[in-house]
Amino acid sequence: MKNLKKIWKYINPYKWNAFGNISFNILQIIFSLSALVLVIPFLNILFNQQEAVSVLPEFNYSLDSLNQIFNYYISNLIETSGKQGALLFVSLIVVVIIMLKNAFLYFANFFMTPLRNGIVKDIRNKIYSKILALPLSYYSDERKGDIISRISNDVKEIEWSIMRSIETAFRDPFTIMFYLGTMIWMSPELTVFLLILLPISGLIIGLIGRSLRKDSKIAQSRLGEILATVEESLSGLRIIKAFNAEKKSEEKFFAHNVVYTKLMNKITRKNYLASPMSEFLGVIVMIIIMYYGGSLVLNDESSLSPSEFIGFIAIFSQIIPPAKAFSTAFYEVRKGLASIDRINIILNADEKIIEKEDAQTIETLISKIEYKNVSFKYEDKYVLKNINLIVEKGKTIALVGQSGSGKSTLVDLLPRFYDIEEGEILIDGINIKDLKIKNLRSLMGNVNQTPVLFNDSVFNNIAFGLENVSENEVINAAKIANAHDFILETEKKYSTNIGDSGTKLSGGQRQRLSIARAVLKNPPIMILDEATSALDTESEKLVQDALNRLMKNHTSIVIAHRLSTIKNADLICVLHEGKIVETGNHSDLINQDGVYKKLHDLQNF
Repeated sequence: MKNLKKIWKYINPYKWNAFGNISFNILQIIFSLSALVLVIPFLNILFNQQEAVSVLPEFNYSLDSLNQIFNYYISNLIETSGKQGALLFVSLIVVVIIMLKNAFLYFANFFMTPLRNGIVKDIRNKIYSKILALPLSYYSDERKGDIISRISNDVKEIEWSIMRSIETAFRDPFTIMFYLGTMIWMSPELTVFLLILLPISGLIIGLIGRSLRKDSKIAQSRLGEILATVEESLSGLRIIKAFNAEKKSEEKFFAHNVVYTKLMNKITRKNYLASPMSEFLGVIVMIIIMYYGGSLVLNDESSLSPSEFIGFIAIFSQIIPPAKAFSTAFYEVRKGLASIDRINIILNADEKIIEKEDAQTIETLISKIEYKNVSFKYEDKYVLKNINLIVEKGKTIALVGQSGSGKSTLVDLLPRFYDIEEGEILIDGINIKDLKIKNLRSLMGNVNQTPVLFNDSVFNNIAFGLENVSENEVINAAKIANAHDFILETEKKYSTNIGDSGTKLSGGQRQRLSIARAVLKNPPIMILDEATSALDTESEKLVQDALNRLMKNHTSIVIAHRLSTIKNADLICVLHEGKIVETGNHSDLINQDGVYKKLHDLQNF
């Protein structure tokens, strides 16, 4: 039941498609069964065993009554048109019934198609939305390759296993039920004997399938490791080549691949076992039924006539394919459930950044930002300790200090990329946890040390996240960011695709595009995280000029390693081991002859 709930929550939005599929499946099963039942009068006519019925029986809502009425019309047909005419009539009825049966089968699949494809679409959408909603801290413990594996391979596994099995689950149980009902009507004692044999074969199949889900879950996890290794190699390809580490990287990848391949061999072999085993067990059951039922007919111990027994066997033979398909689907579902379990790890992950139901809206910064007794830790290690800081509107605040001193974490707390548990951060006296997250983040523009750009056009990268932006607005933003001239030199100008992460551009060009994006957004608060530290002197001059224009008339928080870039800041805060140890402007801090003075002297040296 628990496993059914995992699947049903995805099916529920498409319940009317499921209802349509089931309805047409029932119709096609009824017509398919009717064609098989007509085998009996066909054989009776062929072997001169058709009992003449001269009086039309009274209809009384029973299968026996329907059979007698059908025999009455067959008797009349034999009398008027002869046996060949009767055979032709029965054959034409079978053709019409099979035609209708296949028409209903098409409509059943017609309704199934949006359900199968829609569920896969919904799962992908949910995973992607969850990826965007989860806090940055979640990805500190997760490998990107494994997450990519879940939205690609695990979803594909669900599409190929569970979605295909759903079609079987909506059709084959009804097929088996209707066919068994007809067999019970024809011969209860023979059907009871059959029902004793079928669970035994089902138990054997179930024992093999039980371990399949566990193996599949491990295999998908191993595939995530492979993708993570590929992702790391692509990101670090320059370093791999520079350090002649191709062989070592190959060995690492090959080792993961061998383990995954062995697991997949094990799973595939078990999967291949489903079809032949179910077919073999089905044939054994059929042979036993044929022998047992044939013995009863030969000894006149059964109520079945020879033609009815052949019809019984024909109907039973049609149970084997759906039973076989159902057992195969059982294997596939076990595999698919392993993928659902892996996907649910992401979908059920805790969204630690929660917006209050009565959260307030905020449009702009009016007076100040205040960090009040703020402490923050990753797991059990404190990164920030008792931070108190006031950022006045329109001022530029610079954060400096050694790597790992907590500068980036301090600014990441402001847009609630992480949430603090000790102290509070206030904007105009309102705790940021009381504000709507979208409103809060709309107050800020970010320019990072490593520009984050997308495989899209120059225009779309600058206008990223904004609606109804005109070309003139984008051009003006690019001019302020010193990006307009180099954009005009590209092949398609503002329509030029910049490649994956902007690889078609230089470092300085990428940074100026990210500045243009912040300029266009024009938020009241600017967060600049070491925006020039990775650039050459010429690019740095262009970027710094763009940054100076960007910070004009904005409240800015600047993280800087190069102290020369923040000499004109209104306030410089020196961080050391998570604490603010010095504050003041450039001249004050030089005169204090403390940590800042040492950093300044080292850089000058």
